[in-house]
Amino acid sequence: MTVVLGPNRYGKAETRVVRVVRDGGVHSIKDINVSSALSGDMEDVHLTGDNAAVLPTDTQKNTAYAFARKHGVEQIEDFALLLARHYVSSQPSIHHARVEIEEYFWDRIPVSGAQDRRHSFVRSGREVRTCVVHHDRDGRTTVVSGLKDLVVLNSTGSEFHGYITDEYTTLRPTTDRVLATAVSARWRHVSADSPFGESYDEVRRHLLEAFAGTHSLSLQQTLYAMGERVLENRGEVCEVRMAMPNKHHFLVDLEPFGMDNPNEVFYAADRPYGLIEGAVLTGDAPDACFAWE
Repeated sequence: MTVVLGPNRYGKAETRVVRVVRDGGVHSIKDINVSSALSGDMEDVHLTGDNAAVLPTDTQKNTAYAFARKHGVEQIEDFALLLARHYVSSQPSIHHARVEIEEYFWDRIPVSGAQDRRHSFVRSGREVRTCVVHHDRDGRTTVVSGLKDLVVLNSTGSEFHGYITDEYTTLRPTTDRVLATAVSARWRHVSADSPFGESYDEVRRHLLEAFAGTHSLSLQQTLYAMGERVLENRGEVCEVRMAMPNKHHFLVDLEPFGMDNPNEVFYAADRPYGLIEGAVLTGDAPDACFAWE
């Protein structure tokens, strides 16, 4: 029997970087979580323990801090591209870099009568912005932007009926239900030259408007409508992948208390839940290469 080394990579996970930009009395915050993973000529470190080809994970952490100071942090995709290209171009043993970043939003706290004191913030209840960048020594680059924990709800305009039933089916069909989910969406850019800030805002807007504007017969139908709307309106995006848990809201039986319940009082169940996943892409989408790895 022959034993060989398979695919491998290593890196620094979840380097938390908070950068404060000071413009007089007005401050702004960029709060990100950076994870890098590198691969290449790494056989010796696995087989013999020779570390000559290894850029320490601690160095990767420090590089994220130094680049935040040197280059600033505007769009997370651009920052991830800087890091990925740096690792591949600076070290001959590194052939491929994967950089993943999450961004957490903060809202400014308004202070009455103190317009010159704008340095207080409250953590936003918004979604988390994400990106994953790949870059290799052959110059191939992929950028996937995204978001997660975008919690949305339609209090009506959703149905579910006509499904398969068997001896174990207890779910009743409905023509009026609450539809709620926490959207995790990722979208692949055609190139690394997208206007990432504008793109993020607009993709988010189209996702939300499609969710709100779709009379849903299933969460699958809603997922497709959301992805379709993004692709029809944003030419820099060629593929959208989504995961949407069905956050079930069950009507509470109030008959034991002598009350009716005309779709007003619900029990929000956290588990188990249905999980709907799918991809929507343009017919001419370029090859994804390693974008989704």
